Amino acid sequence: WQKSLIHMHKLSLGQDRVEQSSGEITESEGAQVILMCNYTTTSTTPYHFWYKQLPNRSPTFILNQYTTEPDFTKQFSATLNSTSRTFPLMIKDVRVSDSAVYYCALRPTVTKTHSTLIQKRLWPT
Repeated sequence: WQKSLIHMHKLSLGQDRVEQSSGEITESEGAQVILMCNYTTTSTTPYHFWYKQLPNRSPTFILNQYTTEPDFTKQFSATLNSTSRTFPLMIKDVRVSDSAVYYCALRPTVTKTHSTLIQKRLWPT
C-alpha cells in the first residue's frame, strides 16, 4: 500500500481571506481526495486559484475557476460555489506523485497593487 501525503495551509491578508483544512491528509492510492477551500472577499469579481508545490520548488498553477492546466485536466477539478463561498479541489485516482503542499488562493480584481499583495500569499515563509 502506498500513500499520498497532502499538506494544507491557511493564507490570509486584510479583508480577503482563504481558509483550508489544516494539517495533513493521508490517503491510499486510487482514492478520491477533496481539498476544501473557504474564502472571504470584498471583491465583486474574485479569481480563485489552486497551486501545487513540491519540496524546494516554486508553486505550480493547477487551475482557476475558468481553466485547468493541460497536465492536470484528467485528474484535478474544482467547482466554485459563490453561495457557500467554497472552491474545493477534487483529485481523482490519487497517486504518490500527488504528494505535495496545495494552496488555494484568491486574487480580487480591485487594483493592481491590491491584487499583487494578495497574490504574494502563495509564497510561504
